[in-house]
Amino acid sequence: MSGLELSFAAGPYDRLQGLYDGSVAIDGVRILPHVRQRPVDIFSPMIEHGAFDIAEMSLTHCYALTAQRRANFVTLPVFPSRMFRHGFIFVNEAAGIRSPADLAGKRIGVQGHQMTAAVWIRGLLRDGHGLDLADVEWYEGGVNEYGVAGGDIMELRPSRPLRWQRIPATTCLSDMLAEGSIDALIGAFIPRSYGKHPAVQRLFPDYKRAEAAYYAKTGVFPIMHALVLRRDRHEAHPWLAPALVRACEQAKDQAWQRLRFSGALAATLPWLMDHVEETVAAFGADPWPYGVAPNLATLDAFSAMLHDDGYLDRALPPDEVFAPLPQPRA
Repeated sequence: MSGLELSFAAGPYDRLQGLYDGSVAIDGVRILPHVRQRPVDIFSPMIEHGAFDIAEMSLTHCYALTAQRRANFVTLPVFPSRMFRHGFIFVNEAAGIRSPADLAGKRIGVQGHQMTAAVWIRGLLRDGHGLDLADVEWYEGGVNEYGVAGGDIMELRPSRPLRWQRIPATTCLSDMLAEGSIDALIGAFIPRSYGKHPAVQRLFPDYKRAEAAYYAKTGVFPIMHALVLRRDRHEAHPWLAPALVRACEQAKDQAWQRLRFSGALAATLPWLMDHVEETVAAFGADPWPYGVAPNLATLDAFSAMLHDDGYLDRALPPDEVFAPLPQPRA
């Protein structure tokens, strides 16, 4: 078989570095890295015209586009981006929001209602705090920049009624929050007004404690993005998906060993060793698992949240979203 050259677009993650630099190889495959900081710079061209062979993808779009039979890719149980989101709920103190219940009926900004971070935040507020967001007025736009990141390609609309409007292209959500034009802001980005404008505060000031309690109670470590493989590549080379998953596991193991090396710090964090020990104590030996089985609680929770939001007609089990993985070729 002649060698395959495959473009691989994802963020600058330590857990993928082995695939980028070639220290982890897939037999018969040459990886051509396209490392991009902003996820939407990968998502949009991938959704629109399959710009990459392998790509990082919003978990919302993995589920919704697969359910709608519009996905030009298959989804693999490799999760390059995960993040707790209690720390990404910002409020203007003048709005009188002191607890999650106070968000009811408020004006809330979000980069895109469908974005995975926003799905998780609405879900944790709904499931953990009994918050009904049906009467919220949503304002969509850039958080710290003008315009909606990703453009119309990223847009999905729920089947349930939604009060929303797009903000003018001459402003951004961070400025609107500071001015009091919106009452709160959720999503994936810290507004630049936080720390500069005294009225802009976190809903959960001690968010790490809230996130740790959430994990201890639910076993859910939120997944933001999955890895996808272009459908035509998957169909032409059925051995590729399992080989790719195996290589990603190896690259992740490499990254974890680098972080655990005590001779010198692998990241610019003075107390990295303490972070590593704390993580192992909370999550176990593999704090960032790939595969469906070890992530079942997280995947089921997210699917239910998408259904509650109206992005799915029903909660989908993982076997309807993730590609089956036969044994890699010998």
